[in-house]
Amino acid sequence: MDKRTNADSPLVLGRVGSPYGVTGWMHVVEYTAEPGSLLDYSPWYLHRRNRWQPLDLLDGRRHGKGLVARLAGFDDREAAAELTGAEIGIYREQLPVPGEQEYYWSDLVGLQVMTTDGRLLGYVDHLIETGANDVLVVRGEREILIPYITGQVIRTVDLDARVIRVDWDPDY
Repeated sequence: MDKRTNADSPLVLGRVGSPYGVTGWMHVVEYTAEPGSLLDYSPWYLHRRNRWQPLDLLDGRRHGKGLVARLAGFDDREAAAELTGAEIGIYREQLPVPGEQEYYWSDLVGLQVMTTDGRLLGYVDHLIETGANDVLVVRGEREILIPYITGQVIRTVDLDARVIRVDWDPDY
């Protein structure tokens, strides 16, 4: 049983889909930037029955646009079906340390966003991927979408001070 607090909840990186075959395999919808990277981690923590439960990943592979995987203790189709819809998470310490000026999206959520001249625009609510570049969704007096372009728009990210400084016209 996992005894961590809610404040230490895993980072959600996917969810369990429908069963695949009859031997406990299941479809997995992955939320990671690199397809298949969720298979690099074990155990997975599944959110079920209002708690996070660690389950060892026995096997997995890419399949179509998603993944299929088999977890310890789920050996047939009916058992795998019990997990349908469960969120899949891993703990922060399972992730590689980001490089210089690299951040996990979860690190940026909740940070203040200020212009280079000191105006508070709001707080990072979430990020979206557009294909061209990632975008900060900032909530303040109104919602502002700011492209995450390091050096041009994003001037500094200070995780300790919990502030992102941007070169951005708030009226844009």
